[in-house]
Amino acid sequence: MGIHDGHRERMKKRFLQYGLDNFDDHNVLELLLFYALPRRDLNPLAHNLLNHFGSLSGVLEASIEDLKRVPGMGENAAILLKLVPQVSRRYLISKNSDYDILDSVTKAGQYLMPLFMYERDEVVYMICLDAKRKVISCREISRGVVNTAEVSIRKIVEFALANNATSVIISHNHTSGIALPSYEDEMTTLQIKAALEMVGITLADHIIVAGDDYVSLAESGLLESR
Repeated sequence: MGIHDGHRERMKKRFLQYGLDNFDDHNVLELLLFYALPRRDLNPLAHNLLNHFGSLSGVLEASIEDLKRVPGMGENAAILLKLVPQVSRRYLISKNSDYDILDSVTKAGQYLMPLFMYERDEVVYMICLDAKRKVISCREISRGVVNTAEVSIRKIVEFALANNATSVIISHNHTSGIALPSYEDEMTTLQIKAALEMVGITLADHIIVAGDDYVSLAESGLLESR
């Protein structure tokens, strides 16, 4: 066993005993990269990645192309690092799928937030609900660059009818990090509400997500009868 093999074994045992709580960020990257880059001292590469992208989150959110530009990073290593945020996103989506009855703003917010993790574009999701507020389906209905995702009201109505929805929740993200609704958000919400009402379907909520925060337009009173 070489010197690097001994270091790797110590790192693995340390993780098994204590988890990541007493690991520095460069140690976390080292441990991950062990599984893509065998028989190398990865401490310098881990430090280079952190210096280049500024933080652990910056490394994990970087594109594969940008990761590969760092000397010593190959495609396999870049893909491994990109898997981490995507797997964590899928984990939270799977975990929050237990909220299959969205009868409160809290449940709806917890259900929706993982869908927007690591998104750089503005994305719109639509959830169709039955009479008990159970999720029938959830799908992405629009995607655009920052602040340019356009919502097709006709598509929303058609999808709601196709799924025999009793009510609908619309959600989109603010890539600015601020969840407060804009005037355009409010006007679009009222247009969607009116279009759905014409076919007997309720717009239960429009939830705006920004990072770990969200705002409900139903809670704000916008969807109350006028």
